[in-house]
Amino acid sequence: MSPTSAGTPVSSSPAPGTPAARKTVRSLAVASLAANIAIVVTGGAVRLTASGLGCPEWPLCTPDSLTTTPEMGLHGVIEFGNRMLTFVLAAIAFAMVFSVWKDRAARPDLFRLSVILLAGIPAQALLGGITVWTGLNPWIVGGHFILSMVLIVLATVLVNRAWLTPAQLVAMNGPLAGRTLRPLLGALGVLSALSVVLGVIVTGSGPHAGDHGAARNGLSPDLMTRLHVVPVYLLVFALIVSLYLVHRHTTDGRLRRSLLLLTAVVLIQAVIGYTQHFLHLPIILVGLHMLGASLLTAAAAHVVYTGFARRVPGVDPVDATSSETVQSRSAGRR
Repeated sequence: MSPTSAGTPVSSSPAPGTPAARKTVRSLAVASLAANIAIVVTGGAVRLTASGLGCPEWPLCTPDSLTTTPEMGLHGVIEFGNRMLTFVLAAIAFAMVFSVWKDRAARPDLFRLSVILLAGIPAQALLGGITVWTGLNPWIVGGHFILSMVLIVLATVLVNRAWLTPAQLVAMNGPLAGRTLRPLLGALGVLSALSVVLGVIVTGSGPHAGDHGAARNGLSPDLMTRLHVVPVYLLVFALIVSLYLVHRHTTDGRLRRSLLLLTAVVLIQAVIGYTQHFLHLPIILVGLHMLGASLLTAAAAHVVYTGFARRVPGVDPVDATSSETVQSRSAGRR
């Protein structure tokens, strides 16, 4: 606390709703999304290096030790390191809840999303413990991954909501997507989800089990791969039609940009997917494909939010006015 010239104490933390407070919330929202994606990648590294049972117990690493021991080697270090990243994710989630706490009456949307994301961390940890207790049952491992995708969707919505300005928060506009485009955007979301879920099942039938003694789901990898590409082909088709519609008709640039981003992610993910299949699943490409699944989930959620929400992120009217004033003054001096 520091006194003003009038003797009134002023908090050193930014007041709720101020530009400084909004900047903090936005930064933490982005950090939350990035951390949820990062922990998927590190979890993939655990599985791809056969370190899934590097710590054979949970919540302890061994029956007698919370941490890994030298006798457990590199596998123990990798698995325990992934467990420790959970605390980084928790720190970000706690900071997010704290940053919106004072403003929770005015921004209940941000508060609810922050609390749900925080609650998702112990849920993920418990599910991770069950995977260890069941010896890396492929269906439990798959559920662990799907829950991460759900948290990525929520974190993507949180980022979008955090970018709302005060003017946008009170405005109620129609969705950016028209009646013709909205069913296509809904299809993009559903097809993206189906692609990810079937990809998880393909992984459960493949060779990277997380441990040399772990079971597989017993399904045919070739058959499941063929099923997996069906929603991918449909997703590409729906994207082509959506891009045609947004370029043919006058559409808000934010929706166009979100569709282009999703298209780029889908194309890169498709290239990685086909390449890893024909190269017999090298672990680096499989890891990149897992990262791609996370980015696909976030990009699809962003498209659906941007197209359907009545409030979408944009330029703060105050900032825009200030920018135009500066530009006009600069032009006048010339």
